[in-house]
Amino acid sequence: MLKVYCYSKCSTCKKALKWLDEKKIKHEVVDIKADHPDEKTLRKFYAASGLPLKRFFNTSGMQYRELELSKKLPGMSEDEQFAILASDGMLVKRPLLVGKDFVLTGFKQVEWEEKLL
Repeated sequence: MLKVYCYSKCSTCKKALKWLDEKKIKHEVVDIKADHPDEKTLRKFYAASGLPLKRFFNTSGMQYRELELSKKLPGMSEDEQFAILASDGMLVKRPLLVGKDFVLTGFKQVEWEEKLL
């Protein structure tokens, strides 16, 4: 079954969940703030995604800005980036859609349609 890591107050997450419901696609919702993925899980998601690691960061989030990660990430090792991502679910781009053999970050309807329909 699909897992969708979301934050309940996120408007993009709400849109994504509504889209899944409208398409009658079964999914499990995981609260990314309360039950965020650990470092090992994030590494697995990253490997399955084929995306750059930067795409896993919620670049518009408050924590991202407060930690000035836009300045710090380029100088950080991959291990350091994974460690900081795993430290707080609010740093992770959402919704995070996890399927059997794929992972998508954010809600881009075209990408979701290609993987799910």
